[in-house]
Amino acid sequence: MKNNNSIQTEIDNDVRENYNNSFTQQKYEAFLKEVHPTFDSKIDFRIAETPVFVSKELMVEIMGLFEDIKVVLSEEGFAKKMEKAVPPQYIVPNEDEKSAFIAIDFAVCRDESGKLFPQLIEMQGIASLFCYQRHLCNAYRNHFNVPSHFKQFFGGLTDETFVEELKDLIIGDANPENVVIMDIEPMKQKTRIDFIYTVQDLGIEAICITEVIQEGKKLFYMKDGVKTPIHRIYNRVIFDELELREDIKPQFDMTSEVDVKWFAHPNWFFKISKYSMPFIDSKYVPKTDFLSDLDEYPADLENYVLKPLFSFAGSGVIFDVKKEDLDAVEDRENFILQRKVTYEELVPTPDIKAKSEIRLLCTWKDELKPIIALARLSKGKMMGVDFNKEKTWVGGSAVFFEE
Repeated sequence: MKNNNSIQTEIDNDVRENYNNSFTQQKYEAFLKEVHPTFDSKIDFRIAETPVFVSKELMVEIMGLFEDIKVVLSEEGFAKKMEKAVPPQYIVPNEDEKSAFIAIDFAVCRDESGKLFPQLIEMQGIASLFCYQRHLCNAYRNHFNVPSHFKQFFGGLTDETFVEELKDLIIGDANPENVVIMDIEPMKQKTRIDFIYTVQDLGIEAICITEVIQEGKKLFYMKDGVKTPIHRIYNRVIFDELELREDIKPQFDMTSEVDVKWFAHPNWFFKISKYSMPFIDSKYVPKTDFLSDLDEYPADLENYVLKPLFSFAGSGVIFDVKKEDLDAVEDRENFILQRKVTYEELVPTPDIKAKSEIRLLCTWKDELKPIIALARLSKGKMMGVDFNKEKTWVGGSAVFFEE
């Protein structure tokens, strides 16, 4: 039976109504205990009471966005074209031909005909919460009403083959003890739960960059009191954050030439980023220009947002843009002016509908492909925590798509 209000929701059937009607606070608390069983009593980011259910129709549009991006990223000479994106002080030698991981963030919007469609917000050439999302999806299934014909993995992957896919890419033919996932104090990060699950699922160690021992071109870390070689780094270090942490004094210089394989190579964090967006001509990508390329400003500046290319955690973004803001920018080549998108209020909750932003988590070994997705739900003006205080049915979430 079709839902009479389906045009207002993320799916065109009764799945949402059945889910909401069967929800209880007791189930939610049991669900949270499964997601975070023995790690901490407090979760550093809010997990939403509901996943996002994506209909077949919306999935067609999402894959349309992905294919448009894939065409651009796969073009011969793309890496060369993006060279200016990498700040000279952050260039890391021995760059791969492609990024092992890509995260594609988009808002779920609605067109003039009432059809749901994605609008690209940002891309990043870096790994995201792969292992955590696997466990989060399983926890939603274990505690809530998630129909079996809604899948969390792309390409026919299963819970087991998803892990094997990551192992094949990151570990390959290396010894797992010579592979590490590296960040700045990983067990103090807000997303430390992903590091815990990564260690559990992949059988590799999570280390802080300060634990890396550099001897010429060779890298080591201490494992059970033994100096152990590092051959592969599953990288989560972001230079912006490292620069802000004046208390962190790593011996390892990431910009030096070392005998290690990166997943993903740090240069791709910059090359696949806000810098890439002006190069993608697609109905799924809002109009985006380098500020330095504009001879005149749009007449409707209130419909645009100003974003610095290189910033940490969204700092420096101006949403209510005025001409004076643009005139005041000196390094204009390091800013983009992007047309705002309107997030659709599409997920029914016990009070008001929530907006959704979805991230495709993609790998790239032989072929660029999404393997799982995550979502964020919001009821505020924007997606951030500050705009969703004291609200429920918001926060980090999972995505299930209809087959």
